[in-house]
Amino acid sequence: MSKQEVIICHNLNENLNKAIAQCPHDKLFILMDEHTRNLCMPIIAGFACIKEATLICIGAEDVHKNMETLAYVWKELGDNGASRHSLLINLGGGMVTDLGGFAASTFKRGIKYINIPTTLLAMVDASVGGKTGINFNGLKNEVGVFSPAESVLIDTEFLKSLDTKNLLSGYAEMLKHGLISTTAHWAELLNFDFQTVDYKALQTLVAKSVQIKENIVEQDPYEKGIRKALNLGHTVGHAFESLALENNHPVLHGYAVAWGVVCELYFSHLKVGFPKDKLRQTIQFIKEHYGVLPFDCKQYDRLYEFMTHDKKNSAGIINFTLLAEVGDIRINQSATKEEIMDMLDFYRESMGC
Repeated sequence: MSKQEVIICHNLNENLNKAIAQCPHDKLFILMDEHTRNLCMPIIAGFACIKEATLICIGAEDVHKNMETLAYVWKELGDNGASRHSLLINLGGGMVTDLGGFAASTFKRGIKYINIPTTLLAMVDASVGGKTGINFNGLKNEVGVFSPAESVLIDTEFLKSLDTKNLLSGYAEMLKHGLISTTAHWAELLNFDFQTVDYKALQTLVAKSVQIKENIVEQDPYEKGIRKALNLGHTVGHAFESLALENNHPVLHGYAVAWGVVCELYFSHLKVGFPKDKLRQTIQFIKEHYGVLPFDCKQYDRLYEFMTHDKKNSAGIINFTLLAEVGDIRINQSATKEEIMDMLDFYRESMGC
């Protein structure tokens, strides 16, 4: 898999102009959703480099990350004369970059694309690393391909339009990156002040977070080994997300990951000795900032069933990424059904569910 260029922007106009110039094309398209059309498109609308672009707008939120929306994007590309030499810019959060990347990677067997993530979650996770896809058959990111963007342009100016809840959703992935890197970075993430957000300080933390993910992806682009470190919190987290979606009370991805981290750090403590004090500190941060997903023991079997569909599984065995210490990663750790039930018990007790 080719390496994508990730640019921390200080002049988005210049950076985008250069990124487009590096991708010779016959037609230019910009994909956005209803939110980014209103909140983010005005930031770039006056740029000369996109004045000839054809705009494609899709519905907002994860409920639109599906086959119908994907087919609509393909049709809009085709109806507006896109060829295999065209270029697509994805302007939006993770839903737009995931779906847009998949649309670009499959339209006429693949056209080039550029990501401009506009949410914190997309900046530090979805838009970086080459994973694309859609939800299918009630499961998150069930269909997709590894296909990196030519460039990813990160500008925290977009984050000023985000509410605290969406900032926190992205921050959960940053906290995960801190847990799999160094104690110093984990600690500074726990101390960030969300009451008065310092966007300059946040940009520095974002750059660190992206670098952590890039380093791992470069070592293991197709998730055969160490890239599984990025799945910390996701085995349980995706199950929480699927349960909430099934109950028609969808939750933001980062919130589900944060709650998943509670379960998986507890299992890390039991199985490989993750320190109790760091477990307690991390859970306290998550409890204070993310609240709780309420569920009862009657839903344990459904959560377990969702976990059995996780893409990281092998031969029916549910796999986890665990930590023996901050930065001490243990991939391919299995859990029995009883151990998973114990994790869910711990979650409900520790979070006051």
